[in-house]
Amino acid sequence: MNKNARLFQKARSTGLLFPLIVVFGFLAGGLVVWQSWLLSEVISKVFLAKQTLAQVLPLLQSIILVVLGRSLFTIINESLAGKLAVKVKDGLREELFKKINQLGPSFLKGEKSGELTTTALQGLDALDAYFSQYLPQILLSALLPITILLVVFPADVLTGIVFVITAPLIPYFMILIGRLSHNHTKRQWIGLSRLGAYFLDTLQGLSTLMQLGQSRDRGVKIRQASERYRIVTMNVFKVTFLSAFVLEMIATISTALVAVEIGLRLLYGNLEFQQAFFILLIAPEFYLPLRNLSVRYHAGMNGLTAAGRIFQLLDTPEISAIPSAVEKVPAQLAEKFSLSFQSVSYHYPDNPEAALKEINLELESGRHYALIGESGAGKSTLAQLIMRFIVPENGSICVNGEDIQTWNLDQWRSMIAWVPQKAKLFNTSLLENVRLHNPAYSAEAVFFALEKAGLEKFVQQLPEGLQTPLLEGGVRLSGGEAQRVMLARAFLKNAPLLLMDEPTAHLDIDLERSFLETSERLQDGRTTLTIAHRLATVIQSDQIFVLKRGQLVEKGTHLELRSLQGDYAHLLEDARRRV
Repeated sequence: MNKNARLFQKARSTGLLFPLIVVFGFLAGGLVVWQSWLLSEVISKVFLAKQTLAQVLPLLQSIILVVLGRSLFTIINESLAGKLAVKVKDGLREELFKKINQLGPSFLKGEKSGELTTTALQGLDALDAYFSQYLPQILLSALLPITILLVVFPADVLTGIVFVITAPLIPYFMILIGRLSHNHTKRQWIGLSRLGAYFLDTLQGLSTLMQLGQSRDRGVKIRQASERYRIVTMNVFKVTFLSAFVLEMIATISTALVAVEIGLRLLYGNLEFQQAFFILLIAPEFYLPLRNLSVRYHAGMNGLTAAGRIFQLLDTPEISAIPSAVEKVPAQLAEKFSLSFQSVSYHYPDNPEAALKEINLELESGRHYALIGESGAGKSTLAQLIMRFIVPENGSICVNGEDIQTWNLDQWRSMIAWVPQKAKLFNTSLLENVRLHNPAYSAEAVFFALEKAGLEKFVQQLPEGLQTPLLEGGVRLSGGEAQRVMLARAFLKNAPLLLMDEPTAHLDIDLERSFLETSERLQDGRTTLTIAHRLATVIQSDQIFVLKRGQLVEKGTHLELRSLQGDYAHLLEDARRRV
């Protein structure tokens, strides 16, 4: 299904809004026929029949009512069109966010945040004119001229023939010019997306650029990108103004042809004045819907170009999974369990080499496990499989012998608390940064979680307590404090399965020691899997899994693996050398 058809389906899905817009637009345009007839009657009776004001007063009153009716229908039409655009945009934005959420982090790794932001904001806003103006105008451009033709043909066949011959010229030239402007519009949208992505990257890395003395050079590159976008935009404007001139010229010449043939026949007495004047009044209105369509065509093309990227995202295939057969209740999810990988393999679409190969391992309730290996060994992939951001290509991950793909996704993820290597904080209050806008958690529960994470004194020193904004990226917090907020999230969630991606990787030795003491309290009574970068943090683990090039090469306790003098022992030796 092409983009126009899909957008039309979106408009139809709003219920009666779209038909009502067309109806009121048709009434507003259709009343012009009656208005023209009444006006021609008044002029004819006043100037030719020499009637008085009192005699034509009913006609004048009717004209006023028609004008007021047109104004009312136009206002209603525009109001409904605005509501239609907002409703469709909100629906598409919700679909887009839901889709991105379903695609998960593995998809986002290959995308630019700035480009996605541009698509979700400016891209959807570009559809405003498409739905509120361009799409209804397409139908009005067909209905109103046909209606006028049905009125004109019985009154004057020759004028009807002129209308039929000249009317197609406007959409014909509009399509020709539209093909020329399509590439310019597409380049403009690509330029805007790239500029947005480039600018966001610059803002996020501004401190690094300033430290390295590259901020001025980056500013020059931004100006160059902005200049390229300006040039492309001006080219779009040139084509827009050219098309407007050409189409207005065609409509004017067509109207002039009608005026000439009407004038000549009126001059030779082959046409009555009232009839001739009525046709002259209605001639511009016959071409007006087509002219309006040409004016709104470029706004529609902007929306259509943006829709291409939106539908591309919505059509991105999701990770296939076994449909949920039974939705487990929370009580079942919290019971003791064993989590096992059974011959699990996975490889990323852009990499022919498998990220994981035939992994077999088991995690038992209440025990602490560590996952180690060199960079690229598959540690993060294994964690993503547990959180169901990706799905195994071969094999299965089971809880008590049951494939986790059959579990309800939200219920499954409610079992897992995730403490990442790098804290992700949002530009909102400390309260919302911990509970992530989940109203199920009270402020008291959040404070208790922060207290467990060792942030009680820190919270008491904040100017607004839990309501204190952490600002962009959590700049109010130190590295250690930010990581403790991640621990507070895990304490608050109180999930039976804890995944930790070495949260001490960016902390100094003193902060690391204090942090590990707190994290030990978090691990108490939970099944914990720690992705380790500093091997000193895994020595006390109940079992250590060693990954190498996507394969599980060793497993056992620290003492057992050290005595083997294998890959684990080599990793320990490399760690000592770096120290």
